[in-house]
Amino acid sequence: MTKLTLGSHPYLLGFEQLERLMERTAKTGNEGYPPFNIEQTSDHGYRITLAVAGFREEDLSITVEDSQLVIRGRNSDDGDDRVFLHRGIAARQFQRSFVLADGVEVAGATMEHGLLHVDLKRSVPETVVQTIKINQG
Repeated sequence: MTKLTLGSHPYLLGFEQLERLMERTAKTGNEGYPPFNIEQTSDHGYRITLAVAGFREEDLSITVEDSQLVIRGRNSDDGDDRVFLHRGIAARQFQRSFVLADGVEVAGATMEHGLLHVDLKRSVPETVVQTIKINQG
């Protein structure tokens, strides 16, 4: 019995890249920090919210690299002379990655009350009907 993978199924033509995409997503190495939510805001809109308490806007970067949304945080500790009796607020750097489907773009980002909101929008492709002429050979 031959095992069919997603990319080799006879009715899914041209989806080989989807299998590679799923493998790449599994390798992103995202740990549990910082915590995040993903919500659907409309039929074609999404919002990713990350809890980034202690980070300033200039400590964060948001990029799209090869259909992958990458959010990085690097907290600049400007209070080296401070002595903590207890440090429960994480101040470590992080990187969160999210794979974006074709047609999904970053609409913008805002920060409020220690939460970073990244809004995404999905453009709806036009339906195209194409008639193929059969040539006689």
